[in-house]
Amino acid sequence: MRIYFAGPLFCEAERVFNLRLAEKLEAEGFQVFLPQRDGVERSQPTYQAMTQAELRQAIFLLDRDQVLQANIFLFVLDGRVPDEGACVELGIAYGQKHLLKQDRLLIGLHTDLRGAFPGEKLNALIHGALDCVTSDEQELITRIEAFRKEREARE
Repeated sequence: MRIYFAGPLFCEAERVFNLRLAEKLEAEGFQVFLPQRDGVERSQPTYQAMTQAELRQAIFLLDRDQVLQANIFLFVLDGRVPDEGACVELGIAYGQKHLLKQDRLLIGLHTDLRGAFPGEKLNALIHGALDCVTSDEQELITRIEAFRKEREARE
């Protein structure tokens, strides 16, 4: 079962957190696409010769295709506001699930104590696009494993 791992990845703490959580999920038998590790990297020879415009397009196409191939879309929502690129990826995953009636789990992990909206931690459109939002890693893993078991039982 494939997981697309969306969320912030622009500082050391975010990258370390993402990698550690991806490795936990992989230890449970999931195949995880983690853009910071598995995506377009400027240091790779294939991408070094690209212009900035070509690189942006390569990032978009690879990530879009990985979102569409995933059974589970995991969105780490931490930060002052959710990562804007991950919000676009959520829109792609949501559209695929609901317009094409595909069996996908759209799940969020929100451990951040901060909230961006009065009385709410998340924008209603982000929260509404997700099947559920968990507040800790164990609950996240439990819900993902339950989805896998339900899916296997139907097949």
